[in-house]
Amino acid sequence: MGTKKMKTLNSTIIPLTYLGNILYYTHLIQGGCTIDIHSHYVKQTYTNRCTIITANGTQDLTIPIIKPKEKTPIKDIRISTHDNWQQLHWRTIQSAYNSTPFFEYFCDDYAPFYEKKWDFLLDFNLNIQQKTLELLNFHKIDFTLSESYIEQANFITKDLREMINPKKFDVSLYNDLTTPYYQNFNQKFGFIPNLSIIDLLFNMGNEARIYLKNLSVTDYKNN
Repeated sequence: MGTKKMKTLNSTIIPLTYLGNILYYTHLIQGGCTIDIHSHYVKQTYTNRCTIITANGTQDLTIPIIKPKEKTPIKDIRISTHDNWQQLHWRTIQSAYNSTPFFEYFCDDYAPFYEKKWDFLLDFNLNIQQKTLELLNFHKIDFTLSESYIEQANFITKDLREMINPKKFDVSLYNDLTTPYYQNFNQKFGFIPNLSIIDLLFNMGNEARIYLKNLSVTDYKNN
């Protein structure tokens, strides 16, 4: 496959994520991002999982997928209907965040995503991402979807596909991400940085936007 050339000097390549973490949204809100949907699906990435904090500690929520053929592009990944994952995810989110200051304010916006049947992971992730941006009061964020496989970033791009990866990213190297905000289980676990964006939104409400904008001025190193 050929390498897609980026069109602007500010292009940043980011992966497709399920309720991406704070680092992900820090870059997304700056605009000019290209979301990679043509890379081959890889297990245990944020493509179909997010991390939240519950009364028992951090917990990953993973969307089950229909086992793909070898080297299947992310855009073609289908969601499995097994395990009643939508009900399980929503119950877990409710249990974790129903006592946060802003859960009742936003829960009706998220609940429909866990009721409607979704065939493709791409559609689910993009739709819930768009809703999240709206709830954060970012209504005109420009981003594009890759049109072909991007083999590697060229000199005018910043490639964050490996950086935004649960196996390879060390949050301790990025001091701004450890800037605390109110978290529901802070007294029990201390501050847990770089969780799913819903942790910031349910705990901080409208101030989540300010927190993200303060982080966005940081020029994170491209690993």
